[in-house]
Amino acid sequence: MCWGAAATVGKAVFNGSLFAGRAQISPLLLTQARTTFSVLVLIIFLLARFGRDFLRIDSRDLVLCVLAGTLGVAGSNFFYYLAIQKATVAIAITLQYTAPVWVLLYMVLSGRERALWRRWFSVLLAMLGIALTIGLFSSGLKLNITGAAVALLASFSFAFYNILAPSLVRRHHQLKVMLYTLLGAAVLWTVVNPPWRLAAQSYNTRQWGFLFAFACLSLLLPYGLYFNGLKYLDATRAVIASCLEPVFAMVFAAAFVGEGVHGLQVVGIVAVLAATLMAQSSGK
Repeated sequence: MCWGAAATVGKAVFNGSLFAGRAQISPLLLTQARTTFSVLVLIIFLLARFGRDFLRIDSRDLVLCVLAGTLGVAGSNFFYYLAIQKATVAIAITLQYTAPVWVLLYMVLSGRERALWRRWFSVLLAMLGIALTIGLFSSGLKLNITGAAVALLASFSFAFYNILAPSLVRRHHQLKVMLYTLLGAAVLWTVVNPPWRLAAQSYNTRQWGFLFAFACLSLLLPYGLYFNGLKYLDATRAVIASCLEPVFAMVFAAAFVGEGVHGLQVVGIVAVLAATLMAQSSGK
């Protein structure tokens, strides 16, 4: 629910509902601030809770964490919020949630999993769902190619992270992996958008406060709750439960920023969610 609410808040920022008339917050700046503040809070917490020895990691896994952060987390976050700005929350979050399907496709093509018919059917179902969601077969909807394209890029980045991260979590504490992954993303954004450019935006105290709170509530809190939930649910049930995120996001978007879904879009969203569940299913 936290991630769904964050999507709606992001849309309100981009369309001017929040901070109207002040320096606007772009998807790049929102993503950069969200990641940087999260890294600062997380490293302070880990040092206070576990000490300096907890942060030790070998160079190979550090490189893998940085790759997961730059090509995975940074890419998925930026393209996701850019898709929200260019299109709608429904399109952005639905297309991003095709990531488990791409993970499955990679695992099958690389020979790591068997090519069962239900898995291939989930891929085809996802393709159909995408076409319906972006309005490809509806004359009443204007196809937003840019929004759909960047949403798919977000899903590919998220899939890359999900392919790389499990082996890292098996070797290290999940919070350590999360720290170095986010640190890699934060360093990337520092290179792309140096701190002096960020300072030149002339944000007021309210905007800086919003960015800090948004980082804690949209990244640190939901990840903390998700990992805590893994103590009580196996990974498959946890992922299936997280599929409620698009539902919450679309309800919040309809209620607070006036977005809605129409006709075949509803069918497409249901198809994508069904494909995601099939991709995660063990077949039992």
